Amino acid sequence: MKRTEFDHKSFLKNLTSRPGVYRMLDAANDVLYVGKAKNLKNRVSSYFRSTALDSKTLALVSRICDVEVVVTASETEALLLEQSLIKELKPPYNIVFRDDKSYPYIYLSSADEYPRLAFHRGAKKKKGKYFGPFPSAYSVRDSLNILQKVFRVRQCEDTFFRNRSRPCLQYQINRCSGPCCDLISPEEYADDVQHAVMFLEGKSNTVLEDYANKMDEASAALQFEKAAHYRDQVVHLRKIQEQQYVVGKQGDIDVMVAKKAPGGVCVLVMFIRGGRMLGNKNFFPSTRLNEDESQILTAFIPQFYLSEPSGREIPKEIVVNAKLGDRLLFADALSAKSGRKVKIADQVRGHRKRWINIAVTSAEQALGSHLANRNNIGKRFEALQEALQLDAMPQRLECFDVSHSSGEATVASCVVFDTNGPLKSDYRRFNIDGITPGDDYAAMSQALKRRYTRIKKGEGLLPDVLFIDGGKGQLHEAEKIMEELQIVGVTLVGVAKGPTRKAGLERLFVSGGPEIHLPPAHPGLHLIQHIRDESHRFAITAHRSRRGKKRTQSVLENIDGVGPKRRRALLRHFGGSKQVQSASMDEIARVESISEKLAEHIYATLHNG
Repeated sequence: MKRTEFDHKSFLKNLTSRPGVYRMLDAANDVLYVGKAKNLKNRVSSYFRSTALDSKTLALVSRICDVEVVVTASETEALLLEQSLIKELKPPYNIVFRDDKSYPYIYLSSADEYPRLAFHRGAKKKKGKYFGPFPSAYSVRDSLNILQKVFRVRQCEDTFFRNRSRPCLQYQINRCSGPCCDLISPEEYADDVQHAVMFLEGKSNTVLEDYANKMDEASAALQFEKAAHYRDQVVHLRKIQEQQYVVGKQGDIDVMVAKKAPGGVCVLVMFIRGGRMLGNKNFFPSTRLNEDESQILTAFIPQFYLSEPSGREIPKEIVVNAKLGDRLLFADALSAKSGRKVKIADQVRGHRKRWINIAVTSAEQALGSHLANRNNIGKRFEALQEALQLDAMPQRLECFDVSHSSGEATVASCVVFDTNGPLKSDYRRFNIDGITPGDDYAAMSQALKRRYTRIKKGEGLLPDVLFIDGGKGQLHEAEKIMEELQIVGVTLVGVAKGPTRKAGLERLFVSGGPEIHLPPAHPGLHLIQHIRDESHRFAITAHRSRRGKKRTQSVLENIDGVGPKRRRALLRHFGGSKQVQSASMDEIARVESISEKLAEHIYATLHNG
């Protein structure tokens, strides 16, 4: 099954000719390219010409699965926004409002001697600090990755932290300072935590100035290794600051707009924290056609902030694009819930008006794309989202399987699906060595560790859902690897065949959740069966290839001192590997470039001497 191409003709047909910023997304919803345009329709169209494109542009276009745009009032505004818009956003037409889920946050366990940073979603019951909200789990993972690189504050679970006798992989790749093994003092660690908090609060300039001063002090004291460490932190922060999403003045504001069109409604929420645009999220709630934008927002706001359990942060100010009859009532209710004064503004000027304009035009574009493409949304992905009780439709799925013949030539496969089906360019296979033959648990563990260690180092993308072909045992191996590598935000699912191994009777084991049984006709189960069967096929193909290569491998392949040239000379002289095996040591020595000593070694190796 071939991967579905991006339907650029349909997209361009509905694209506006106004100025703005466009974001090209790959299959995993990561931004491939950000650009500005005076005319969005003309500029984006130029990427899909049949001629006059260089190899770099063709490589970019081949990976495009979607394009998102932000419409602006002028080309100058597009230029200003080009470097300020957030890089990781989910496509607006794939986001459906659900009032039973909350946005993710970064959590700091500030009460611990060595606090940890972690992904958090849900009610804020734990003691500590919460930073956010972020528009998606991927945004949190990206921020945690940055914090690991710069500040090296631990992100491991407390049980993992307390039971260490030596530092883990995170310390070895300079992502943690090793507090579990007393490799850093509590005072130095507290200093790193303080700077991480300042960074999360938007005080990156203060952090930079502090690190620059520390670098000068260390250099003056001839502590050059410490000075180099601070220098590296300054360099990291400078690079990050270049990618910061700075828009307007300081402030914590939610910009909320509603746009209506025949056939649908879009509510867009833009998050501004500390003057930074953290991202936006689009909702397409069901609504009656006779409701205007004011009525839509009147129904949406209490659902968004006041429904239980929402866990959403209430900002100091909410800016909307329509007059609300219950504005003061909503403000009083939100103030009572948050414990501080909350303002709702429906008539604004200055940079708030600019934010409203950006949000309105983006909502119009998102609604147009949603209405044009909603019939193409994968029903199986929606069904899988509901079956696994995910808060958003998964964009990237991965599945692992292991194949061997009585322990011989063990191979593990990793296949990847996106919303267009199999993403074969991201398939991977792992030749498994150094384990007891036939030990599927060890094989799975090795493959998962190799795969996600590379991803942890930035060499790939994390999936939203990871399927393991096997039952609770294989799932437990995956849980251990994810805990060791401190990977969060990935839903783990073990897929076991039923008692009769008949399709449709699969048992699903969700990590941290109950066992799930789906009816044979369930679209979500069909998707799981598809990715499971594809991983099985790919594993068997890789295994047969490895086994065949091993059995047809020349007997000369593993002889020390016999490279491709000498191997070719031997085969040419004798006519084949069997003839080489039957030759005497003196006959082998007559071959060009083969000395008597090497001939003796070759003869001994071929005859196990």
